[in-house]
Amino acid sequence: MQYLVSVIDDKVNPGSDDRQPAISEFNERLIAEGYWVFAGGLADTESATVIDNRGGQAVFSDGPFVESKEYLAGVWVWETPDLDVALKLAAEASKVCDRKIEVRPFR
Repeated sequence: MQYLVSVIDDKVNPGSDDRQPAISEFNERLIAEGYWVFAGGLADTESATVIDNRGGQAVFSDGPFVESKEYLAGVWVWETPDLDVALKLAAEASKVCDRKIEVRPFR
């Protein structure tokens, strides 16, 4: 099963900025063990653009779609045999990247 693994940062209490070597090592392990599908870090929320085209014309607005102290800082997509494996990896990921992690299965 595939899982979206979201990295959640906090503007009030951000994770450390020196985690990239540990994250790269963790990613290499995910690849070697066959769990890796995709991953990427995201630019700051200030660079976001929200598009709403539910009406007659598309409306573009700057900034994140919600104002919040917490924000999505990056994502992984993992393929694991079950939720237990995904949660075990997510606990390691939280420690490695010094941030909260959310795990959600794809439908």
